[in-house]
Amino acid sequence: MSYNSHLYPNHVSLYTVFMTIHENIKNQIKEALRAKDTIRLDTLRGLNALALNELISNKSNDSFLTDDKMLALVRKSVKQRKDSISQFTDGGRIDLASKEQAELGILESFMPEMMTLEQVKIIVRQRIDAIKSAGNFDPKASGKITGMIMKELAGKADGNDVMKAVIELIK
Repeated sequence: MSYNSHLYPNHVSLYTVFMTIHENIKNQIKEALRAKDTIRLDTLRGLNALALNELISNKSNDSFLTDDKMLALVRKSVKQRKDSISQFTDGGRIDLASKEQAELGILESFMPEMMTLEQVKIIVRQRIDAIKSAGNFDPKASGKITGMIMKELAGKADGNDVMKAVIELIK
């Protein structure tokens, strides 16, 4: 317990507020060890190992990755888990799929909140209307429109949602 934490149990220190994702993961590893939560522990250790490998490969003197780089690693891990879940489900290995699903939930807790499909449709509709008003609209160029919007919404929206919205709104 920190100084006077018994007096202010809901007090959050500034250190906790400004902690990087990587620091947060390291702290959660300690908590998972204490709680004997093996799935959480294994997932967090794997993520920490990816972060340390990234630091080593970049020959960085820092002890923690930046949030941007850490989010890229988390996104990559989330995508791998989703692929594994679909493959295990197709292969009839529900036990392995449920383990991957639990890990996916842990990883997604580090991701920023993503836009809903409806929010994505609003932005896509605005961009398509702007392109139409400029006179540059080509309904066959859905890939270019999707790419343009993905750059704008990088990290805020799922690429599949953007693609669905573009295809639906171009018709």
